[in-house]
Amino acid sequence: MPGKILMFLNRLTGRLTEYQTKDTSAGAVNAGDIPALNANGVLDATIVNSTVASLGAGSSGKLPALDASGRLDQSFLPTGIGADTASIQASEALAAGDYINIWSSSGSARVRKADATAAGKEAHGFVLAAVASGANATVYFEGTNTGVSSQTPGPVFLATTAGAGTSTPPTGSGNVQQVLGFAVSATAVNFQSEPPVVLV
Repeated sequence: MPGKILMFLNRLTGRLTEYQTKDTSAGAVNAGDIPALNANGVLDATIVNSTVASLGAGSSGKLPALDASGRLDQSFLPTGIGADTASIQASEALAAGDYINIWSSSGSARVRKADATAAGKEAHGFVLAAVASGANATVYFEGTNTGVSSQTPGPVFLATTAGAGTSTPPTGSGNVQQVLGFAVSATAVNFQSEPPVVLV
């Protein structure tokens, strides 16, 4: 979109030259153009040449930009810095905030909803985004689970409702008692899982 028209005096020729400023860039075709602030009073992302996620070497020379949540994407961080995560295929549909169990499917790691109703389905981590069955889930092994709701501040235990946590530990025979962490608000649980105990 065209911006303002600027006039410059060429000191060598003594003539005025007219330039149209640009508040967006279409790439190389705009090389040499004068950038202008957009209607919001800021430089457009096409002029700044920014990106909200790094694609590795393909993003070389670009400036990092905050994502829709106002945070830097984890892809900008060096290997070994940032959240402890793994990408693992889901064997069932998962909802954002679900606590998950990692299990072996013919020797391949898979994730499913953790469940306190039976041994072997203890929580190993959680997901922050919904995932379809068969798709890869980003599993968090530490940090704050912000995909939860209606939490009571205090200890959180694995629930007998698959994928959920509860402030009341299960007590039934054969149930698993496992501390998942501590709810710091209705929508945030600091995940610090402890070893599960099977009730008899």
